[in-house]
Amino acid sequence: MSIMTERDRAAVRKEFERLTGPVKLVVFSQELQAGDLCRQNESLVREVAELSDQIAVEVLNLAIDRERVQAYGVEQVPAIVVEGARDYGIRFYGVPLGYEFSNLIDAIVLASTGQPVLAEETLASLRTLAADVDIKVFSTPT
Repeated sequence: MSIMTERDRAAVRKEFERLTGPVKLVVFSQELQAGDLCRQNESLVREVAELSDQIAVEVLNLAIDRERVQAYGVEQVPAIVVEGARDYGIRFYGVPLGYEFSNLIDAIVLASTGQPVLAEETLASLRTLAADVDIKVFSTPT
């Protein structure tokens, strides 16, 4: 059963016209811990990846692929890492449906281009930071 409607797929294809480089979506799963949500998350990611030949999917099991999972710093499932030319630290925990779905699509475009869309004044403020900053955004289910 498809998660996205044909209208959704058309809109996502349009957004993916902006992709300039390859993106890998690394899905973290574990049947025993969150089976239904993990299956839904993987299905969603595979549907999204089918919309562009620049998107690849890799599935890692939290219990089996421990070394690789640890390298990504993922400790819970379901999760998705969005990688472009490098790992930008973009992580999604839970299944990004509803309003969160557009954030996933934006993250894929961002990882593909490697260029955040920020105002010049924001970029100037960021240049003044003395150290890296770890930003976490939390949202509630829609």
